[in-house]
Amino acid sequence: MDLTGTMLRAGAARPRVLVVSTPGGAEVRLAAERHLRLRDWSPAASPGQADVLLVVGPLYSGPNAALERLWQDLPAPRARTHARTAEEVPAVLDAARARLASPVSQREQVAPSGPGEHGEEAEGTGPGEENGWHTGPQDAHSSQEQHRVSHGGVEESGDAHGGHQDQGGHEGHGEMEMPGGLPMAEQGEDRDGLVLDRLHLPLGPFLSDWPAGLTIRLVLQGDVVQAADLDEVPVLAQRPVEPFWVRPWVRAAAGEPVSTGEATRRRAAARLDSLGRLLTVAGWPAEATRARRLRDDLLDGAPAAAFASRLEPLARRVGRSRTLSWLTRGMGVVTAQEAQAAGVSGPAARADGDVAARYRQWLTEICHDVARLDDHSPLDLAEESPRGRWDAQQPPSAALLALLPGLLHGAELAAARLIVASLDPDLDELAAHSLEGAARG
Repeated sequence: MDLTGTMLRAGAARPRVLVVSTPGGAEVRLAAERHLRLRDWSPAASPGQADVLLVVGPLYSGPNAALERLWQDLPAPRARTHARTAEEVPAVLDAARARLASPVSQREQVAPSGPGEHGEEAEGTGPGEENGWHTGPQDAHSSQEQHRVSHGGVEESGDAHGGHQDQGGHEGHGEMEMPGGLPMAEQGEDRDGLVLDRLHLPLGPFLSDWPAGLTIRLVLQGDVVQAADLDEVPVLAQRPVEPFWVRPWVRAAAGEPVSTGEATRRRAAARLDSLGRLLTVAGWPAEATRARRLRDDLLDGAPAAAFASRLEPLARRVGRSRTLSWLTRGMGVVTAQEAQAAGVSGPAARADGDVAARYRQWLTEICHDVARLDDHSPLDLAEESPRGRWDAQQPPSAALLALLPGLLHGAELAAARLIVASLDPDLDELAAHSLEGAARG
């Protein structure tokens, strides 16, 4: 009796999948989330929970050091695959499950191999160390104590002594290295005058429910963020991909006919997508799934009247939740004046407050947009895109990104991901300028 094969096949029946996206992969990510839900496969929040690593989105130049580390963190049995387009997702998931259930495939993974060799699973799947890409806190391994960072029920594992893992990129930090190339923590005074270890921890770009392409480098003392810096956004190896969420505005700017209803439908779906991310990070997966189902229905063309009746219960439960409000109260406050000074527009500016104010503003504006789904008038470019006034030269997400370091400074680490999720900058917007230039050229 093939006991190993039987156990592998049983485990592969409903695998847990860690979905990580490259920039330009929003449409592929949506397809992956939909197919996982239809198959009743569970999404994984971290590598330690995952059976399958699914990379979604276009290829990038450079070696795969970041993805390789992430892949190594998955426990066996495991499978790795890459969907470059939405159409590839079903076949890619089938192939991953077949490899997960195959004793031959699993044995090949533990056989001696050269760097980066994983048989058919090892593809040029993503960005590398030279482009400033790092996996999130779950990629750090050391013999030192591991700490768990809880985000309202969602946990990320991070290394307490050396999440910052660049090779040779830290001369300015004066760090000593531990075995395996990991830097030791520095010491410095915290805000109360105590001398605590200063820990370097990169968040992103390969985290679940995280803006694709974003890497934030934190300096921590205890669990408090002392400094936060953004890495330069990586670029596509080939031509830029048209940003998914602002596609109606990009096309209208190019002279194509786009209706107001089409744009408001895309905008409402984008905000439901952002809401789903925030609810997942906050530890409310049931409502996150409802938000994503509504998002997918909108993108599939659901009629306004029927959709509004399904949206109302979600808006009521989330908007009135005392627990969610308590969890996010006082985090990442952005006043209307601060938003105006930073060039921020859209819901983040109108919310005039904290994380709770921002998700409630999303709900208000989603309900408003649903009432306009049947508006067939031509899109006025003064109509806001999902994250604010659209301008390819200065996309609204650029202003949101500029806010992040200041908002994270002084915040507890457990709040950092909620603050990021409540702004949810879309780094794909930054490619729109290149697209417009290519179209004119």
